[in-house]
Amino acid sequence: MRQFPLLSLLALSVSLASFAHAEHVELGKTVVMDEYRRDPTSPTIAEKKEDFSHIPGGAGVVDAETYKSGRSSTLQDALGMATGVFIQPRFGAEEARLSVRGSGLQRTFHGRGLLLMQDGAPVNLADGSFDFQTIEPLATDHIEVLRGANAWRYGSATLGGAINFVSPTGKTAPPVTLRAEGGSFGYQRIYGAAAQDFGDWDGFVSANGYSQDGYRDHSRQDNQRYFANLGGRINDRLSTRFYLTHVESDSDLPGNLTLAQMRRDPKQAAPGNITGDQQRDFNLDRLGNISVLQLDDGHSLEFASFYSTKSLFHPIFQVLDVDSEDYGLRVSHKWMNEQGWRWTGGVEASQGRNWDSRYVNVGGEKGRKVNELHQTARNLNAFGELEMPLAERWALIGGLAWLHQERDVDDRLSCNAFVTAFCLPQDESFNKSYLGRIGRIGLRHDLSEEMQLFANISQSFEPPTFSELTGGQVVTANDAQKANTVEVGMRWQRDSVDMDLAVYRSEIRDELLALNDADGQPLGTVNADRTIHQGIELGGAWTIGQVVLRGQYLFNDFRFDNDDTYGDNRLAGLPRQFIKGEALWQREGWYAGPTFEWVPTHYNVDQAETLYADGYAIWGLKAGYRPGEGFGFFVEGRNLSDKTYVATTGVIADAQGRDSAQFLPGDGRAVYAGLEWRM
Repeated sequence: MRQFPLLSLLALSVSLASFAHAEHVELGKTVVMDEYRRDPTSPTIAEKKEDFSHIPGGAGVVDAETYKSGRSSTLQDALGMATGVFIQPRFGAEEARLSVRGSGLQRTFHGRGLLLMQDGAPVNLADGSFDFQTIEPLATDHIEVLRGANAWRYGSATLGGAINFVSPTGKTAPPVTLRAEGGSFGYQRIYGAAAQDFGDWDGFVSANGYSQDGYRDHSRQDNQRYFANLGGRINDRLSTRFYLTHVESDSDLPGNLTLAQMRRDPKQAAPGNITGDQQRDFNLDRLGNISVLQLDDGHSLEFASFYSTKSLFHPIFQVLDVDSEDYGLRVSHKWMNEQGWRWTGGVEASQGRNWDSRYVNVGGEKGRKVNELHQTARNLNAFGELEMPLAERWALIGGLAWLHQERDVDDRLSCNAFVTAFCLPQDESFNKSYLGRIGRIGLRHDLSEEMQLFANISQSFEPPTFSELTGGQVVTANDAQKANTVEVGMRWQRDSVDMDLAVYRSEIRDELLALNDADGQPLGTVNADRTIHQGIELGGAWTIGQVVLRGQYLFNDFRFDNDDTYGDNRLAGLPRQFIKGEALWQREGWYAGPTFEWVPTHYNVDQAETLYADGYAIWGLKAGYRPGEGFGFFVEGRNLSDKTYVATTGVIADAQGRDSAQFLPGDGRAVYAGLEWRM
């Protein structure tokens, strides 16, 4: 609700004028109110937090203001302290290992195991893979993180869940925002945005240019990203919003180092990455829409659709030249009543096609064609979830999902891609269907207005992406990854505390593990028989006077379960414990304080547990001024002790105790500064 003091003063002046012609007049107070009208296409942070409070499991919202107090460049900058999210860049840029509850554990590139969305519509390609460079952290109002089966409302059935990046609108963003960032390793970023509220309609547009030379050799990156949305009310029942995205991303890839190489010179690139001029360059265009139709008696329909095209030029061990086209539609029915009953159900259909051509890498350029694959992914999913009040402050939540997904590969060249001297006949064509029927049940108890307990049992179902079906030295048509998960936890919110705690255990069948040999060459993806992912997710913020402590703690216990080859070994690639946080003094827009990141113990790089990455601790400082409008600034130092450390690693089957090129060093000492003006 908003007050209009000028109108109140006008009413008061009229009353005073009347007083001059009357002996006695009683003055009244006149307040004109403007009714707030909820935008169903773009809920606010407060509305989303209230909505998530009904979920009997791990779900949270990241306010973009919390990370815009410092450098806002990569997804690690945005999600590094989000409860339950592990994200570490490969070389200080956007490509990263992004994992929730061990999802996509083997990937440090072209992620999988999570549903990434922008404004409720998938960023993922139809086969389930996604590109990190698609998202612009500065053009984000808030981020929804729904861990595991708590993401069913978006049709996600993956182990990790979903992450939704919500854009500002003409009603939520300042009319004008200008921001410039710069700092170490040639880092530069220019960002501008404009927003306009037209009444029933509003619009937002942003443009961003970013470049860096990078801490390591051959780690240059250049990105240009443009976002726009236009939406509003067509009538009292129907609202719609269109989203437009254009991304141009060029990245050099410095590659992995051996431990000896990293300790000698962490800035160097792998020799083969330079001679092969390895890169990942792509252009993306995407159109999305969210429309909501309000019906009677608490019912509504939501339509989420998208269409995207991508052109990828990717010199690595070969030159991959891939054109993609993806489109999809999700229709959801929602209902709630005053007695506390809630329902969400829907159907989702999507399809994607890749034209994947592969060539001999000749200094980063195309040589002889060695393979050509036409790939098609089709998905048809249905899901439903019902919340039933049991008693005062108790609720039971149950859900079912049905998934039918196809992966089709047409090998047009039928040559073994790893034989370059001649065509060794090998046909990788196949068609495989995946059918899943899964369920979940959860219980929520509101102890008070401030504290909530929850528990749930859920299942997940995840077919392989094309990267796990073709292109390795072993051609396989893998089965879908399936899991049963038990989760218990609590949420605690009061004036000074915002805490999110979850403890989970997932028993997984046919986990998709992508393996390389000791030289980093792909062996292909296999289905492990049985594995276990269990752990603790703890995060939030605590205000003590004028100091805000914010951060997260992860305990990751991921292991084989009586495997024929690896026994009960730990799964490679993720540290057992991870702690990240900051302690900022804040007052009237000013802030200052330390930041830190800590991996207490070493962790294995190979499944055989013969090669390890060391633990580490790094720290930094951050300070600045961020008012609601006008000029603000920040200065941030990272890894100020200039420690050489392993940010993340590759994953291999068995290093046999020998050093191997699997290590990706984190950035050295760096200082960044930024200036921002908001109208």
